[in-house]
Amino acid sequence: MHSSIVKNISFPLHEKLLKRPTIRYANDLQKSQWLDREGIELLQRKKLRQLLNLAVAHCPWHRERILAANLDLSDNYLLSLKDLSKIPTMSKQDAQLQGADMTWLGVPGGAYQYTTGGSSGTPLNFYFGKWRQASDAAGRIRARRWWGIDIGDKEVYLWGAPVELNKTDKIKQIRDRLMNQVLLNAFDMSPATMQEYLQTIQKYQPKCMYGYASSLALLAQFAQNSQAKISLPQLKVIFTTGEPLYPDQRQLIQEVFQVPVANEFGSRDIGFTAHETPSGQILLMSESHILEILDSEGQAVAAGETGEAVITGLCSQAQPFIRYRTGDMITASDAVCREGRGLHVLGEVVGRSTDFIIKQDGTILHALAVIYVLRAVEGVESFKIIQHTLQEMEVQVVPNALWHNNEAQIIAPLQQRLGKINITVNILNSILPEKSGKHRYVVSHVALPTSF
Repeated sequence: MHSSIVKNISFPLHEKLLKRPTIRYANDLQKSQWLDREGIELLQRKKLRQLLNLAVAHCPWHRERILAANLDLSDNYLLSLKDLSKIPTMSKQDAQLQGADMTWLGVPGGAYQYTTGGSSGTPLNFYFGKWRQASDAAGRIRARRWWGIDIGDKEVYLWGAPVELNKTDKIKQIRDRLMNQVLLNAFDMSPATMQEYLQTIQKYQPKCMYGYASSLALLAQFAQNSQAKISLPQLKVIFTTGEPLYPDQRQLIQEVFQVPVANEFGSRDIGFTAHETPSGQILLMSESHILEILDSEGQAVAAGETGEAVITGLCSQAQPFIRYRTGDMITASDAVCREGRGLHVLGEVVGRSTDFIIKQDGTILHALAVIYVLRAVEGVESFKIIQHTLQEMEVQVVPNALWHNNEAQIIAPLQQRLGKINITVNILNSILPEKSGKHRYVVSHVALPTSF
């Protein structure tokens, strides 16, 4: 399908039939991004008042918490971030246990049930409406335009979430083709299928690719190891999502496919949140989210410090996410957009709280501290590190032909970093992805210290 037909006919018609205001919101975002910071925050405050009034009217669990905060929700007053902070934060457990009392099933356009991938070990069923769907789609449209990608441009998805894969029937495949999209299954990353994927990509000649960072890195590594001949003159950029993008993954993907890599930040429960620009900054979708970065005491961290992302979804009308603790760790920034937008700038997206390793003395180590150990050991084809307790760690290894019982080369440097803990190295034929389709290198079941 010609890209202009998709952009001007197929996609607008698709969104209109689904009664989603995606095109209208995308047009609004194209304009609002150029507001100054004061203008952006004024827009946030207006949407926040609307969201809180909606929650008071339709969501009993939120109503109790909002009214207890004694906020002025009248049209004559604009709420501030300080006002918002009077409402207690909410957790994933709250959304699980109190979902019925925080959901507005009668939201205009209908409420639709969704399930997170559960890569953190805790899946979540929740509801979203048309505006949340439009927010996600419109935000991506704008972010991709930063990179010269527009609606209708050919795209390859390397994706593995069950909600997508369950729909890959004939109707879904026809719809994908009408939208100039090809879906490759990230659940099946065997050598044979990866060879097929590379052939499909070569034949299709996409303008961009999108998928989990680990899956795209795995495909790039296979291409490099197999000395595959890749010629993609139309390809402009590769978008990664769903997990931390490590520096060596970015470098590998860029070297193999010869285009820049741009990382996206978001989650199923809170939606599309932020995206990297060509200048290397990560910009918040400020018109749809209010982001707080808080320490373990619930206080805002200073610029340059790291804390947990607590997000209020301004388009989450069906099931409001108000001061939602995401579990994602982000470094705060007071920078401004180098390209002149008023959108808020994020510092480093460090990863989820379960991506950190905790030493017995409470020291917090980034996942890279242990990842680099495994990457330095000859014969390790792939691996996964699981911290079960402060004293117990498991290392899963899929070896290649260069492996010669190198367990000691793994255990010794890990103990040097972590202390004399028990480390078990298990040799496997393969390491299955998470239920979400992601390939996580590090998983810790040890909670972060309360002082973090």
